[in-house]
Amino acid sequence: MNRIIAVLLIALCSSFSVTAADKEELAEYAYYGFEPEIVTNYISNRKKLGYVRISVDLMVKKPEQLVSLERHDPLLRAAIVEILGNQTEDKVKSLTGKEEIRRECYEKINQLLEQETGQPLVVNLLFTKYLYD
Repeated sequence: MNRIIAVLLIALCSSFSVTAADKEELAEYAYYGFEPEIVTNYISNRKKLGYVRISVDLMVKKPEQLVSLERHDPLLRAAIVEILGNQTEDKVKSLTGKEEIRRECYEKINQLLEQETGQPLVVNLLFTKYLYD
């Protein structure tokens, strides 16, 4: 009876062990946030200027990659400001438009990083704050 329990415990423990391949898949994600928040105007249908204020976080697989993001912060920030400045009021204020803007920013950021560092570093781009008027 004790042997059966011991064999079952060994089988159970070995099924939960992490292999080297599994460790590779477990990435150490890190986040880079732009400070201060990004504030810019967008194309407004009204006489009053419209503006958008966002907080952006970039997700990378390795904490070491944060150095490259910090080095290229002004370039990446300028690209996001340019993208936001070219958006219409309807797009800025709709949920689907917000997602399209996020994707456009994500693609542009990775394109610029690939030009500068040789590889697209960003795994995901998150709007952690998104306010408009």
